[in-house]
Amino acid sequence: MEQSSQIIYSAMDLLRFTTAGSVDDGKSTLIGRLLYDSKSIFEDQLEAIESTSRKSGEEQVNLALLTDGLRAEREQKITIDVAYRYFATPRRKFIIADTPGHVQYTRNMVTGASTADLAIILVDARKGLQTQSRRHAFIASLLQIPHVILAVNKMDLVDYNEDQFNGIVDDFRDFSQRMELPNVTYIPISALRGDNIVHKSLNMDWYNGSTLLHTLETVHVGTRRNMVDFRFPVQYILRPNQNFRGFAGMIVSGSVRTGDDVLVLPSKQRSSIKRISKYNSIAESASAGDSVTIELHDEMDVSRGDMIVRTANIPRMATEFEAQVCWMDAEPMLLHRTYKMMHTTRVVSAIPVGIRYRTNPDTLHRETAESLLMNEIGRIRLRTTQPVFADPYTLNNATGSFVLIDPATNVTVAAGMIRGVETEDDLSATNFGASKDIIQGAVLKSPNVVWESWNISRDERERKNYHKAIVLWFTGVSGAGKSTIARLLERRLWSNGCQTVMLDGDQLRHGLNGNLGFSSADRTENIRRAGEVAKLLYEHGLIVICSFVSPIAADRNKVRSLLPDKSFFEILVTCSQNTAMNRDPKGLYKKAQEGRITGLTGYDDVYEEGISPELILDTDSVNPEEAVQTIIMQLKSEGYSFEIL
Repeated sequence: MEQSSQIIYSAMDLLRFTTAGSVDDGKSTLIGRLLYDSKSIFEDQLEAIESTSRKSGEEQVNLALLTDGLRAEREQKITIDVAYRYFATPRRKFIIADTPGHVQYTRNMVTGASTADLAIILVDARKGLQTQSRRHAFIASLLQIPHVILAVNKMDLVDYNEDQFNGIVDDFRDFSQRMELPNVTYIPISALRGDNIVHKSLNMDWYNGSTLLHTLETVHVGTRRNMVDFRFPVQYILRPNQNFRGFAGMIVSGSVRTGDDVLVLPSKQRSSIKRISKYNSIAESASAGDSVTIELHDEMDVSRGDMIVRTANIPRMATEFEAQVCWMDAEPMLLHRTYKMMHTTRVVSAIPVGIRYRTNPDTLHRETAESLLMNEIGRIRLRTTQPVFADPYTLNNATGSFVLIDPATNVTVAAGMIRGVETEDDLSATNFGASKDIIQGAVLKSPNVVWESWNISRDERERKNYHKAIVLWFTGVSGAGKSTIARLLERRLWSNGCQTVMLDGDQLRHGLNGNLGFSSADRTENIRRAGEVAKLLYEHGLIVICSFVSPIAADRNKVRSLLPDKSFFEILVTCSQNTAMNRDPKGLYKKAQEGRITGLTGYDDVYEEGISPELILDTDSVNPEEAVQTIIMQLKSEGYSFEIL
């Protein structure tokens, strides 16, 4: 019987979660309450914190002492370092990362949340959303944590008032609309008194949801690892004798089997898998998370930092890319200074060559910046002295993340997530089937051409039109409804006297972009041309309504960068895959199911949602007329006024 119980326990799944929020919101107390009420602490631990609480003159047992292990933390009654705690219930095992709330320790929150499956963001019911609450929610979005619980704590101090709870929930919903937080649960709690932690609160009979622990026990835990794209960064070369040469490391994503054809980067030498050794035994296959030794059929020069991948599925080899970074050092980031970049098992020199913007955590607005200070988050452009083998973080968080290190002090100064990549292959017609001149046109200017200023300024045109110019960029998969809403919006504005123009992806591909296919580079060039046309029309004082699938976030951001601040309004139109396939307005999903086309975004190719579109419309729940009204109201709230309406 004892053996059976042990088997059941080891087979339970594991949930990693982090607590986040502002100072004194009660993160450590919440974890202490979870440990205490779930009977996951020993008697001597309880006696120790009871004794410490009495010596401090506290009326109640300070459960936060269960996690605040440093002496400085206990004395100051704040959390400084990330504290990890482990506990289990009959349903699930847990690893908790208790992270600091002070702004100067934001970098610690990034560390604690980087591997989490769920984030609990605490908010003090008396204070509502604070800067750190917003900052931590934004970081959870950047790190793509699959589940978020907004726990409104200290409800006992507001007399368990339902309206107070609902007001904070509404504020968070408004704030989070521009972020990627797909699954948010809202729970009113009192960590100090135990309300809705493990047991339902009798003081909040108006709340019909689950307790915090029940939510943690039942939330779906799917792996954050990419199980499709095989990536094996080489950690170590094993050569015990002349007859054996193996490459050791951890498979960070995807899977591999004996006999699979592979490619070694950066040399691009081809071979196949001869043998896989795993846990001192031979295995037929291995997958993400497995530490293995791989032998190849062919003798070749492979070193630490190289990467073994499938021949038909390779990451991008890049020496220049854009990344979202959280700066962690007291010394500010310096442009054109050399740092060490650790990416998987590869270490290269990296130089920040530009800052696209810094994100304001309160408003999520993008601000111009000359540098990044400690705990600030921004989008930068990095150039490396050697190629790295990268996927966008949205597709693969293992090959899409990195850290920067100061070579003089060996201090980690930044954590980054790769967003957009430009490669040498992007300039090659051989790989993508587009003419070299077309691809080069994305990054090079025609020689001996001098810019001519506008004959009639945009300000003059706007005054004559009686409204400001703006680019409204509708994006989303086929069948989501973006063209339907865009057309209805244009008709509404036109009928009210606005000067509008609409750019539709299909129309441009029948003319201006008729020579482009659907490779990665061709799609990028398609959006580049559309963006340049939109910019020209914008400068003529028009409301430019664009409807493009535009699946690559970096391509949309390049269009955004062509226009002044607040002149590009991105509208993500979404729906479930079943809805899109049932609508199938152009018959594309049917063709994809029949195998007549491949690479259809939303079916067998990925759509990158990006970081913060200005508006998200879910057409499973809103009809086109409601969507149009939402757009107009949102624009007005952003300060854009249709004066003639």
